Amino acid sequence: MTVRTAWLLPEGQTREDTRLTPLGTMAPEGPLTTRGGVIAAPDALTATGVAAMQVQISTGRAVVQGTAAQGAYPVAVTSPETLTVADGNAQYDRIDTVILRVDDELYDTSEQTLATLDIVQGTPSDTPTAPDLPTAAVRLWDITVPAGASAGVGGLDWSSALADRRAYTTSYGGVIPRGYGTSYPGAYDGQYRDTGTGLERWSAADSDWLPYPYDSGWQSLALSAGYGNPGHGTAAGWRRIGPMVLLRGRIGRTNGKPITSGDTIATIPSALRPAGGAAFAWAAPRDLVGSAPSVTRAEITSSGTLRIYEGSNSSAPEWISLDAVTYCTD
Repeated sequence: MTVRTAWLLPEGQTREDTRLTPLGTMAPEGPLTTRGGVIAAPDALTATGVAAMQVQISTGRAVVQGTAAQGAYPVAVTSPETLTVADGNAQYDRIDTVILRVDDELYDTSEQTLATLDIVQGTPSDTPTAPDLPTAAVRLWDITVPAGASAGVGGLDWSSALADRRAYTTSYGGVIPRGYGTSYPGAYDGQYRDTGTGLERWSAADSDWLPYPYDSGWQSLALSAGYGNPGHGTAAGWRRIGPMVLLRGRIGRTNGKPITSGDTIATIPSALRPAGGAAFAWAAPRDLVGSAPSVTRAEITSSGTLRIYEGSNSSAPEWISLDAVTYCTD
């Protein structure tokens, strides 16, 4: 027997079964359910066409989630398995699916307790779709079966017939590797997944996977009434990368008058406010009366108020620049 599972048979589970199948708490999808999928490893449960209408599935391990009452079944394929694809429909194409399934007569009508590799046949159609799966099953590969395909006419073109549908799982706290079906939701704050180019972290508050370290990209900074871009330089904006906040752009009064010390220029969004506030200095090139360059101190209060204060030479600037201003939120 080359497809083996632990904690399925009422008796007869061997110590070897227990050693070969994955153990431990796996990545959750709910309070009592586990994210089913393949345990990532080189060439785990790969598919190879070995004859005109036959496909071979390599060795590998997986977790198969049944209903919440059933729980999850750890499964291991310990030797390559060869499956035969049924001949194509006379008129329409179809999509078949290779699955790793668990039959458990305590919860289904199979009248057997067995883990198997199987092919679920799709419905022939002019626009075929992959078939629905049994409750306790993991989708591994889709196979496109053209109309009229059979061994007698050359069988399947395996270079184009196979579509990888392996979704992956991992132990609790582990990073879930990229695979088919990456649109699945996370289960808890702090769950991570690999996108193939970086990491994402699940945010329950946003109900979304966010890049990790989180990067918001550049966003517009909402200014107070009467303030805007002075007609040169970049418009005011912010960007958050993890706990770091970057600011940029130039701000001035829309009426061209100098900025009043203590006036609220903008209110920083709550998620971007520095704990305890932050201050920075900006050298104004000139003031309205043409006096020497002045140094203006600006601050962001813990309540999010952006304002200037204590300008030197008793001169208020026409505009300020936020370029290169950075601070940490914690």
